[in-house]
Amino acid sequence: MSNIEKLQPADKEKVQMYLPFYSKEHQEILPYALSLYQQGYLEGERVIEGNRNIPFVAIWYVSRLPYELTRCRVQFDGNAELSYEINLSNSEFIEYLILLIKNFKETRQVDFCQKFYRKLLRLDE
Repeated sequence: MSNIEKLQPADKEKVQMYLPFYSKEHQEILPYALSLYQQGYLEGERVIEGNRNIPFVAIWYVSRLPYELTRCRVQFDGNAELSYEINLSNSEFIEYLILLIKNFKETRQVDFCQKFYRKLLRLDE
């Protein structure tokens, strides 16, 4: 069972601080995304169509405020050479966690969205 299924919603005080950043649809998932964010750690699998999924571990520094920066490191396949780091605002990173939880509910797969990977791998620069 994934740790996403065991998430308890974050307390209302934390959630309130982040509410203005998200649409109504995302606000429903926000308490769980904040709870996941507080863990500072996630294991999942990058889904590769027509191929085997690639396991990853994502770790990040937890800070409190929406505008503070989070440094997130993602390592694929347990290989240090396949490690990538990204700095983004907490509010943006938590949006990716919201999308991850939403996707998990639909597919049962723990994976970030395409937009996150494009940013992580700096494909749009």
